[in-house]
Amino acid sequence: MSTLADSLASVRGQITAECNRLGRSEPLLIVVTKNHPAELARSLYDLGERNFGENRVQEGLPKSKELGKPDLNWHLIGQLQTNKVRQALEFASSVHSLDRESLLAELAKRTAEREGSLEVFVQVNLTEDQGRGGIQPGELQSYADRVVSVPTLKLAGLMAVASLEASPERDFETIAELSMELRKNHPNASGLSIGMSGDYIEALSFGATHLRIGTAITGNRQY
Repeated sequence: MSTLADSLASVRGQITAECNRLGRSEPLLIVVTKNHPAELARSLYDLGERNFGENRVQEGLPKSKELGKPDLNWHLIGQLQTNKVRQALEFASSVHSLDRESLLAELAKRTAEREGSLEVFVQVNLTEDQGRGGIQPGELQSYADRVVSVPTLKLAGLMAVASLEASPERDFETIAELSMELRKNHPNASGLSIGMSGDYIEALSFGATHLRIGTAITGNRQY
């Protein structure tokens, strides 16, 4: 039975090998710790990890306080409710799910007196389901313009979740093309937060700069 250290080493080894094959630099690995206790996050910290992903503010905030590690970067990767923004800003250094006007307005309001900028990724909806989180591709450019107009927000790039109905390569190709278009007006927004436990190797071929990997490292979650 593999240990946490073994699983982490295996995933990192696969990432390194694929990046060497592609002749590219390695992305930032975000270990998704949602639905796991703070003890697991502490073990990952002891193994050298410093970037953790959480879906919900009500789980991430107390977990971050319990660990009490100032050099940790907490990435909020789940949909953020506007009424949870204040609490989110207490621990999150990056929000990967900026996906609607009301959330942008609330982040602008809550970060107005913040020291330094908050890193944000615009989430893009790659499906035909209007109910899923994310900006529609056709609205991306104008929305990105409004994001960068907020001085306390730093637009890092785009985030997307590959659909389950088709091969991830199709969606990754789409988001890579959207990223290329975005960078024409916003060259610093070059980040691509794509790739999870089931498709992170494929994501590397399409320019992933941030991988959000949970179960491949941590095992099944404790609900």
